[in-house]
Amino acid sequence: MNAIKFATLAAFASIAAFAAARAEVATAAANAIIMDFETGAVLYEKDADRPVGPSSMSKLMTVAIVFEKLKAGELKLTDEFAVTEKAWRMQGSKMWTRVDTKIPLEALLQGVIVQSGNDACIVIAEGVSGTEEAFADLMTKKAREWGMKNSTFVNSTGWPDEHHKMSTRDLAILARKIIKDYPDYYNYFAEREFTWEKIRQPNRNPLLFSFKGADGLKTGHTEENGYGLVGSAVVNGERRIIVLNGLGSEKERAVESERMMRIAFNEYAKRTLYDAGDVAGDALVFAGKDATVPLVTSEPISMIINRSAADKVGAKIVYEGPVAAPIAEGQQIGYLRVNVDGGDAREFPLYAGRAVKAIGPLGRIALAAKTLIMGKPAADGGDASSAQ
Repeated sequence: MNAIKFATLAAFASIAAFAAARAEVATAAANAIIMDFETGAVLYEKDADRPVGPSSMSKLMTVAIVFEKLKAGELKLTDEFAVTEKAWRMQGSKMWTRVDTKIPLEALLQGVIVQSGNDACIVIAEGVSGTEEAFADLMTKKAREWGMKNSTFVNSTGWPDEHHKMSTRDLAILARKIIKDYPDYYNYFAEREFTWEKIRQPNRNPLLFSFKGADGLKTGHTEENGYGLVGSAVVNGERRIIVLNGLGSEKERAVESERMMRIAFNEYAKRTLYDAGDVAGDALVFAGKDATVPLVTSEPISMIINRSAADKVGAKIVYEGPVAAPIAEGQQIGYLRVNVDGGDAREFPLYAGRAVKAIGPLGRIALAAKTLIMGKPAADGGDASSAQ
């Protein structure tokens, strides 16, 4: 009977060289998350699944629905939406729309993204779904469809309501979706100001002015849940997303968002463990002309690793073996399980690096006799090659 084999990798010496002491990540925010954009890996989190009032950060959902419809051709940026009295009378942050006028969708998006206009949100919601209530139902439906498990919407603005909730993880998932799926429209988030009705308003996102490489996304504030921010930036070709909520003041939000964004890049770095085609180790072969077969990667194996944990990377090759011949080149044999500093393990498939033919009839007779006397080879696998 085949056994599950584990082959422990040698230490990742090249990664360990990057190890550096650091203070434990901590934040004054009640809820926080740092996410790597490319992989979606969560690098840091603090009470990230608690549904709380998202304030104006939930406007990202309003915007995302519009982006989806623009991409699908259901809407155009030149479409004009009518301003109702309900939208005109809406309090809080405003685009300063005028009742009984029509506004192009592109200007409304800028009014929502740059000016955080509650009135603009309602104009969009009514223009898309007929009523804001119907649009809020659509927001919740889309949230479930997009993998946001802790979000429920009752309005398009983020106006405080006990039933209007989002988690910081869901906000990070949403931000990643917007950046990834709607690149043609993401540039609006980097606009530093927007003028409508001769009223110039600056973008409320402090990262746009304090952190080089920042290009989005949204701030928010309510009395109950404090100050929050969804931010993203690119440094040296890598993008990170941060979400903070529950901060005590606008100043604290500005300082803490910049600090956490620096941590996102300074404390976490992408490391390539193997390039495509690298040999990670060998698997034992049963009844083959070769005793072992090399196990190779089909694509680069990379992880985002905290610098302080870079010398605590562990990995194992896992497969059922010995693997019976014949073996085809490119046949999946097992996988590489990588674990960093006690965190959740990630698994990457490994494939046969060459074909291995089965032994002939005489060889099988000899193998059968040997097996009868000595038993089937143990599935120990031996050591695997170290990462690059």
